[in-house]
Amino acid sequence: MFWELIAANRRKSFLLFVGMAALLVTLGYFIGEATMGEGGGNIGIIVATAVWVIMSAASVFGGPDIVLRMSRAKPVTSDVHPQLFNIVEEMKIAAGLPAMPKVYIIDERAPNAFATGLKPENSSIAVTAGLLTKLNRDELQGVIAHETSHIMNRDVQFLTLASVMLGSIVLISQVFLRGMWYSGGSSKRWRSSKKSEGGGGGAPLIIIAIVLAILGPIFARLLYFSISRQREYLADACAVRLTRYPAGLAGALEKISQSPLQLDAANQVTAPMYIVAPLGGPKATSWASTHPPIQERIAILRGMSEGAGFLSYQHALAKVRGKPSMIMPASAIKKDERVAVREAHPDVAREQSEKDKTRDVMDLMRAVNGFAFLLCACGLKIKLPPEFEEASVKCPRCGRDNEVPRAQVSEFAEVAAAVGAIVGTPTKPDASGPPFAQPAPGGSSGADAPLEYRRRAHKKWESFSCACGHLLQLSPVFSASQMKCPNCSRITRIV
Repeated sequence: MFWELIAANRRKSFLLFVGMAALLVTLGYFIGEATMGEGGGNIGIIVATAVWVIMSAASVFGGPDIVLRMSRAKPVTSDVHPQLFNIVEEMKIAAGLPAMPKVYIIDERAPNAFATGLKPENSSIAVTAGLLTKLNRDELQGVIAHETSHIMNRDVQFLTLASVMLGSIVLISQVFLRGMWYSGGSSKRWRSSKKSEGGGGGAPLIIIAIVLAILGPIFARLLYFSISRQREYLADACAVRLTRYPAGLAGALEKISQSPLQLDAANQVTAPMYIVAPLGGPKATSWASTHPPIQERIAILRGMSEGAGFLSYQHALAKVRGKPSMIMPASAIKKDERVAVREAHPDVAREQSEKDKTRDVMDLMRAVNGFAFLLCACGLKIKLPPEFEEASVKCPRCGRDNEVPRAQVSEFAEVAAAVGAIVGTPTKPDASGPPFAQPAPGGSSGADAPLEYRRRAHKKWESFSCACGHLLQLSPVFSASQMKCPNCSRITRIV
């Protein structure tokens, strides 16, 4: 079923690239003729093609990484947010992706998400901290399913390459128009065009070049926007099919649209990749937006009364618009079987309040940004910046000295003395005292021997040092049995 959608997307992408390539070559030809005279059109085509090839190469070899860096996205592991990774893995399996997308979190309060990557084998999904705060599990699953659908349908590949083509057209147009304006070349070429020899390619060619330089980027954007909007509808339909729960994505879109916050990490280049237009203002809902009206998307999802299949989405779309509108290829709808809507996930009723989720997500972002966490005996959570290198820190509430736990391979007493306790108590090993790190039972004493850290309390942030001195974080939802140090690759068992 999905392969037919992918094939239809590829056909649309091919037509788009043909149209934009024809516009790029035409623009290059007339600018070359207008600026270099007879025979300059061929040179203009070569220059325009070279610009596109160079920008495409940069996009292919570094585009996704550049987008993630521009968005200030930080990579996270399953230890940091197991629920998010669990949902991404669920959607990866449901969509039949060949590899698990990498997961990133953006330190922004505005709820939003996007996917990037030129191939499903090497893709990424980024969500904001605000999204994790606002949404419940079903809503988060709807967003992840939408972004997974973009990867499955090759939309992220299209957005990357089409953006490059559009950028090439805009770049060439701007260089030509600014050159004409700042050099005063338009009047000189106009006068020289009246002479029988020399100069540019004549007044008609100059006029055509100027008109194309002005209108070409506009036509290219309109074509790009129209295809982008179609892909958003299709991704919504595929997301519902993957989750079998239209209310999840509908609820997520409602909460995202109601947020007054603008996404500072987004810009004109990355904005089309997000699930909802992130820049706000009039353009977010105007004819020039790459996203369809969000209220229409929500109404379609809420109107899916016949199930979670493509045909149900198509009927809801036609009802909302008041006229027949085809988003999916007819062959996919014809073969579509009825997909029953599932019940809400049982974890939704047991989830934390938004206040507690906000606090945990903010701590999560501090951990992603290198902060360390110590819990004092008075109950205060001490947050240490990544540049903190002292062996202990004084609690600002009670004045107690708190030593940073340290995992080491050593004799039992030496470990206790070196590590101490998270709270300021004697360092001698005592069964009634606080926990401390010790050598892994049965392990060797070599430099690569596994270490062990015994958790003081669950559902709390904790930090300890590896033998190399690198601080490691344990989030409240950490559930793995071991942790690998990113600095020295040493394994510490968590008990």
